[in-house]
Amino acid sequence: MSEKRGNNNNLKGLSLHVLPFSEIQYLSITDRIKKILKLILGNKVVILQGRLKVEEEIRLVEDTMAMIDHVKQFRGIELAVIEPDMKEANLIDKMKLGLANKLSGGANALTIIGPATVVKEIKKDPKKLEIYLG
Repeated sequence: MSEKRGNNNNLKGLSLHVLPFSEIQYLSITDRIKKILKLILGNKVVILQGRLKVEEEIRLVEDTMAMIDHVKQFRGIELAVIEPDMKEANLIDKMKLGLANKLSGGANALTIIGPATVVKEIKKDPKKLEIYLG
């Protein structure tokens, strides 16, 4: 992670919250989203082991958009998912990874979610992840 400070000293501390998938594994979609949003509203950057399902990501974005006008100083979220690149893998390895993903809830992925007031931008390319704070 890199940090840009310049003249803006509103970043007195950065709080990261590592959220193991096992902690949200058995929660309903609503409870998962509530748990994540509660952490984000506490100005924490959430590092989730695994990834949310597509419908959960959609719900997170919808709930976030609904909150923007109703929660003071809340400007939304930044979200990125990092997964292994399987483009060059053979069919058997792809099948193994697919089965492992189903059994573990996508635990081979890493999801970064942070409040837009803290995380200005997340840039992802095949070799690195850059998080710009501000």
